[in-house]
Amino acid sequence: MATTAHRRYAEIMHDVEELINDHINQQKRGTQASSKLKLLVPSVGVFFTPLKLEEAFNFQDDRRRISSRRFVPPSFNDIRLTLNSAQMMSLARSGPIQLMTFDGDVTLYNDGESLTDENPVIPRILRLLRQGICVGIVTAAGYTVAKRYYERLHGLLDAVANAVTDKDIENPKVIILGGESNYLFEFDYNSESFLNFVPRDVWLLDEMRKWQEEDIQSLLDVAEGALNECISSMQLPAEMIRKDRAVGIIPSPGPGTHKFTREQLEETVLVTQQILELSDPGKKVPFCAFNGQSARSTCCPYRRLLHTNGVFGLGGNDVFVDIGDKSWGVLSCQRYLGGIDGSKTLHVGDQFLSAGANDFKARLACTTAWIASPAETVALLDEFHFHCESQGKQ
Repeated sequence: MATTAHRRYAEIMHDVEELINDHINQQKRGTQASSKLKLLVPSVGVFFTPLKLEEAFNFQDDRRRISSRRFVPPSFNDIRLTLNSAQMMSLARSGPIQLMTFDGDVTLYNDGESLTDENPVIPRILRLLRQGICVGIVTAAGYTVAKRYYERLHGLLDAVANAVTDKDIENPKVIILGGESNYLFEFDYNSESFLNFVPRDVWLLDEMRKWQEEDIQSLLDVAEGALNECISSMQLPAEMIRKDRAVGIIPSPGPGTHKFTREQLEETVLVTQQILELSDPGKKVPFCAFNGQSARSTCCPYRRLLHTNGVFGLGGNDVFVDIGDKSWGVLSCQRYLGGIDGSKTLHVGDQFLSAGANDFKARLACTTAWIASPAETVALLDEFHFHCESQGKQ
């Protein structure tokens, strides 16, 4: 039975792989709108690399024994991890990869925590740096001073600095892009916090320079009004936080602090997003509306399925609107580091649930991997190293 199931699953993966190859060939000719895959899945986007789905399924089936299950069919997580493996195989074989970017919370460390010295992802990131791969952290956390990022990432920054001191790594390329796409810092061995602030006029993309400050503040005004509307209609015990490039709500502090329910968070995001999309500044300036849970923003037909399969995390208990999104963030990293192509870039994150999730937009800029915990990030980096090593032995 397991042999028959494996063969049938592998055949399905092979057929999908062929559909993707056809779509990529159509992309090269500029006729992707008429590809078979586009006709079957109208929302399908750009593929930066081929995906060896059949081989990736074989790899995951050896580890997860998908074909050996009698009553439980392939789950969403099985497919997610198979896609991740296919992407790792492709990047390892088409190498060398030049840039790897990461989300922060739930990707590198547990939500609301910091990247401390003992975090097992640190030696994996150091390994990337030794290989000459640039590393970026593209996060929603929007701080204007290096000290705040050092507080969240001190384990990694200290480790990189120690590696430079020991001459284990020379000229490491580590950058942090905060507030989705608003504040850029780069590693600086001689700085107190090992980070140096990079002025916007140095790294902003040409399209981002067209965003007028008046429109940005108008959009945040509209967002604040929408959030206040939700606070009033749902009687949320919330505190408003306004920054120069973001606005959001958190539970009001104090004894017996109330936590927003998942339904309240999602309703607030959906209401705010719709109001912004219909507003005049929302048509001029890109934005990202999201909540701190793993379920972010717009509705997804697989929402119940994802929740059942454990993709949802508890996450933070807030709702924020940021100027820009992670597609702009990753594109800015690529440009600042010398014009790195999307096919040579990988973004790793946990927020790919729907079009409103902040990591989802990174798919417009590069290849991606969808993880569900910091432990999965560690496993992903080990798998990438395994495929690179295997490729080198061939």
